[in-house]
Amino acid sequence: MDEIRIGLFGLGHRGLHWLRLLQRIEGYRVTAIGDIFPALHPRGAAELQDAAGVPAYARYEDMLADPNVDAVALTVRCKEQGAMAAQALEAGKHVNAEVPAAHTMEDCWRIVAAQERTGLVYQLGEQSRHAGFFQAWRDVIQQGRLGRVVYFEGEYVSYKGILRYHQDWSTGQFVYPNDLPSHPDARPTWIHEMDPIHYLVHELSPVLMVLDDRVTRVTAMGTRRQSYAHPELKRADIQVALMQTEKDTILRMMQGGTQMLAPARDHHHYQAIGTLGSLESGRSYGDPHRMWTADSQMHGPANVDWRYERTDAPPEAVESGHRGTDYYVHVSFREAVLDGKPLEFDVYKAMDTAAPAILAADSIDAGSEPIDVPDFRPNALRPAGRMPESH
Repeated sequence: MDEIRIGLFGLGHRGLHWLRLLQRIEGYRVTAIGDIFPALHPRGAAELQDAAGVPAYARYEDMLADPNVDAVALTVRCKEQGAMAAQALEAGKHVNAEVPAAHTMEDCWRIVAAQERTGLVYQLGEQSRHAGFFQAWRDVIQQGRLGRVVYFEGEYVSYKGILRYHQDWSTGQFVYPNDLPSHPDARPTWIHEMDPIHYLVHELSPVLMVLDDRVTRVTAMGTRRQSYAHPELKRADIQVALMQTEKDTILRMMQGGTQMLAPARDHHHYQAIGTLGSLESGRSYGDPHRMWTADSQMHGPANVDWRYERTDAPPEAVESGHRGTDYYVHVSFREAVLDGKPLEFDVYKAMDTAAPAILAADSIDAGSEPIDVPDFRPNALRPAGRMPESH
């Protein structure tokens, strides 16, 4: 096998972006596209370099039944996306899935069990962990230069997603809330009611990579589940989780999707505090990262020119999206499928990012009650390939 025959399902903004990338990166051949909205099929076909013989499916099950599809690129945003990933594995297809991995613990376990039974590749296509500065932070922390890291915070506050809360079912196009009166066929999408904390994967994925750790307990709080910024949305404006890791680091993770920020404000922010030093990303675009270590004769934090862009990026990564990090998502998946190279971000680490976010929302429902986070790796009570007795 020298190429992956891949079918892409979900022709929204990210789906079209992935479709372009899959045709630029060696080792892929797009053999099918799909979306539940047939009106979006032509724009998917228009992105193909050669659309001849490439079917467009409205039913996901039809794509999974296609013998010319070895793997599925799952670029959907819906409550069922975790179940869809598991369904593809169960149908004998490798899966590269857009974030987040799932919205229920049942689906997290189903993905893990299906991957273990089949031995197929499952990758959560999270790109932030590939950023240059996270590679540098990992080295600094794992070399012990901060001492023991006792606290780490990450936040993602963005207004960009406001477009995806309603979709016109006659055209498949997304509709801004202010434009709803002129779109009588627009309906709320899943994101309209999704707890924003479910989307923590871009914070947890790189943070847990940097710490080489997993979350064991979580509690959370949030504003009411009806937006103050956009009252038509049945969605909290801000949700904040406190987490404890296996290595006894406390994480504070914040997520919001309805807040306007100052134009130059970076919607991602991270900070690590250790017993011998600290790291902090810039608050605004262009601001430097700051680093301080107690044993380096530093009288205060020093500016460091770390960026999302990697200094070791090959030319084909430069314009791949998310400041060059999207390239690494598809290369790692290709190497796992074609070369059998073990994924660094495997199915267990993927669920280590999904489960704490799901359970954070459950904690809010339970009055901020702390909830234990399961370890998805096989053990004596749960052999590989089996669902747990209770989940």
